[in-house]
Amino acid sequence: QVQLVESGGGLVQPGGSLRLSCAASGSIFRIYSMGWYRRAPGKQRELVAKITSSSSTNYKDSVKGRFTISSDNAKNTWYLQMNDLKPEDTAIYYCNAYLTVVLGSPYDYWGRGTQVTVSS
Repeated sequence: QVQLVESGGGLVQPGGSLRLSCAASGSIFRIYSMGWYRRAPGKQRELVAKITSSSSTNYKDSVKGRFTISSDNAKNTWYLQMNDLKPEDTAIYYCNAYLTVVLGSPYDYWGRGTQVTVSS
């Protein structure tokens, strides 16, 4: 019913930049929040950044000032601009949306993930 598809991952040198995109499609009625999570090798998944439908944002402390989340609500698409990337940012990045489908209850949906590798 609902698909989230990420794009934009890849290999970048320390100090470089990447922009991730996530597009949601399907029988979406309302999106309450959109976010990005990541899972580094051997670690649990963690929240990186989130934006609500009212454009309120919150960020993991270690990415504040370097990462920016934004959204295009008309296109059900959101982005994560990542600047000054560090090796510790290496992880699989997953997009997330908390939304309702037509005649449904709010639910968390996830993309399949995109690999971000920061290495020289």
